[in-house]
Amino acid sequence: MKASRFFLGLATGVAVGAATALFSAPQSGQEFRTTVKSTSSEWKEYLNELKVKVNGLKESVNHLTEEAKSQLPEAVDGLKASLETWTESTAPAKEHLQLEIMAIQNAIEELQNTLSKDKKNKDDDKPKKEKVDDDTQSA
Repeated sequence: MKASRFFLGLATGVAVGAATALFSAPQSGQEFRTTVKSTSSEWKEYLNELKVKVNGLKESVNHLTEEAKSQLPEAVDGLKASLETWTESTAPAKEHLQLEIMAIQNAIEELQNTLSKDKKNKDDDKPKKEKVDDDTQSA
């Protein structure tokens, strides 16, 4: 609808421009009438060609719209099926990775506990060594 308004405005503008050019040209009456006839026939041909092209464009757009309406649902259904298949095929790997992550987290926690125990034991051993060293120096 907007395209037809555009082309109507374009044709009106061209016609007004052509008429203005014809009326402002210094010609005799006979020359002016001949010029108007030839120009009007040229513009009629031009407008007919434009009309044919606009109709062809409308047909192309309608054809593409219909084709998109028929092809798009098929493509969407195909994508959905592919996504479901992919989700199903990756589910075991996902579960396996989650189990591995949990095992790694447990190993890290055990390592942290072991390190904190070792550090605590070393801290407990330090004062004893210093005390033993003090006793041996005084003797």
